[in-house]
Parts: sequence; structure tokens; C-alpha cells
Amino acid sequence: MSRKINTMEEFASVSGISRPTLSKFFNDAQSVKKSTRLKIEQAIEKYDYRPNFYAMNQNRRKTKNIGLVVPNLTDPFFAGIARKLEELIVLSGYNPLLLSSHGGPGQEVANLDSLRSIKPAGVLLAPLGRASNVKKLKDFSQLVPTVLFDANVEGVGEAFFGSDNHQSIGLMVDYLARTGKPPKFFEMKDPINPNAYKRRAAYISAMEKLGLEPELLQVNGDGWNFEEIGFTSGRQIFQNSKYIGATILCSNDRLAIGLMSAAYESGLKVGHAAEFDLRIAGHDDHPFSRYTCPSLTTISQDYDAIGERSVSEMLKIIDGTNGITQRSEKLFEGRLVMRSSA
Repeated sequence: MSRKINTMEEFASVSGISRPTLSKFFNDAQSVKKSTRLKIEQAIEKYDYRPNFYAMNQNRRKTKNIGLVVPNLTDPFFAGIARKLEELIVLSGYNPLLLSSHGGPGQEVANLDSLRSIKPAGVLLAPLGRASNVKKLKDFSQLVPTVLFDANVEGVGEAFFGSDNHQSIGLMVDYLARTGKPPKFFEMKDPINPNAYKRRAAYISAMEKLGLEPELLQVNGDGWNFEEIGFTSGRQIFQNSKYIGATILCSNDRLAIGLMSAAYESGLKVGHAAEFDLRIAGHDDHPFSRYTCPSLTTISQDYDAIGERSVSEMLKIIDGTNGITQRSEKLFEGRLVMRSSA
């Protein structure tokens, strides 16, 4: 068995191919002639050589890589968004480099440091928000073209694209108030995502606009274990009979999924007909929301539009054709998805 090759210099020596030709091949395989390409491919297989693309990128002035950083890839919601953005980046002729912050500000900064070291063409960032190290984010965006999506951090990046929480929560409150008892708002007392604060304010505003008294059901909990928080807090809430017959709007679908599970364990039936004990609705149109029992009434965010606009703006920034003189922001409206739970 041939010995393992670790560096491009070693690979050039054993394969008999010059280092510049190898660099050209690994940057764009089609740029070298077919006979040379075949020889390199045979040598790669023989010596099991894998180039260090990160080290290669350090020497480039401009790469074909676009970084993509999300708060938590274990959340199917962000996994879906990331998949959409990856597709758009690839279709644009760039290579996506996907990183997860795992809900931690230290990891978020580490991700940006790693990306900066390989000189990406730009970075699409969904920041943690409240937990983010804002100074570090601002410093990074001064060096690398940055577009924010999902959650906004003032003064960071050239642009931000996200959802209009005021519009979407208002739409849901109006629907629930018209079709049954006015909704109570179920949320974490100190949520990690800045969208949650906007949704709280939007709920209060929408209720007051309708001449109704807002009622916040605030529960303890931190991190990203929303289903567990909804379930554990829900079991305590449903011990109180005053919530029988209530309508509950959750700050996000994952809290709603946990709350519905708690309702089931408490012997309560969730739905919008007379024979049911309470109504539950959410926000985000989580990938699992249509498969809950009953299926969850929610708000669908226009992430196709958010993703397309984010990537389009990034490409303009990279090409120097965006014409931006100040930071741009755009919010996209949500759509009511009526299902069986409310």
C-alpha cells in the first residue's frame, strides 16, 4: 500500500506533477487538459491525497466561498433554511460553507474567526441576537461582506432580511379573536431569539388595537429545548382549570408542539370545534407542524423570498453592483396557515 501523503508539496513530488498545475486543478479541474487531469485523479486515488482547502484559501485574495452561519442546526427550522440557502449559493456558482453556532455566543465568534481566516467572498449570518457579542460581529462585518437574515443586530452587516413579526402576529391574533376566545400569549420569560421579543410586543399591540386585554403566560427556561420547555410548563399550567376553553398563541411552533403534548397528557382535547377543550396556535410553520395531532395552526414565513433576497444582495455586494450607500433592511409578510388545532 502506498504511503499517505499529507501536503501538496509531497503530492507534487511523488506524482511528478508541478505544484502550480496541482493548484490549478484543485481550483478548477476543467482548467487543465484531460490527460493531465486523468493523471492527477489516478495519483489522488493511489496516494489517498486530500488537499487542505482551508490552507489553500488563505493564499487567495478572493475565494468562491460564501460562509453560512445559523444559530442551531439541530433545529429542523434552521436546517431547512440552511438547505435553501445552500442551494441558492451553489446555483450562483459559489461554494457554501455551513457552520452552526450551537446556541452559544462563543461558538458564533469562533465560526466567524474560522471564516475570516479563509477569506470568504462573503458571509450570510443568522445571529443569536440577544446573546451575540455585538462588538465582535461588528468588527467581523467591517472586514468581510456580511448580510444578516432571520434576526437583526443593529449596525452589523450591509443588509438584513427577515420576517415582519408585527404583521404576522397581528394576522394570527385577528384570526383567533374572530373565531373564538381571544388568545393568551405563551412564551419564555427571557427568550434567546430577538424575534421572540418582537412577537411579544406585536401581540400586545394587536390585542390593544382590538380593544382586548393582553395576557402573557411567561414561563422559565433558556436555550433551545423549546419542546421540553413547552411540555414541562404546560403540565403545570393545565393543572389550573381556568385554562380549560382557552385559546393559546405560542411564540413559536416548537413551544406549541410541547404545549400540545402536555395538553394530551393532561387529558385535554385540542381543536377549534365545540367539543374540544382548548385551541393552540404557533408561529413559523415548523417542518413538523403539519404532522402534529392535531395539525398545528401557524404562520408561514416567506423564507424562499428571504433566502433569495439575501443571496441576491450578497452577490451584488461581492460584485460591487449593489449601489448601497446605507444599510438596507426589508421585512417579508407571513401567511396564515389554518389547520386543526385552532
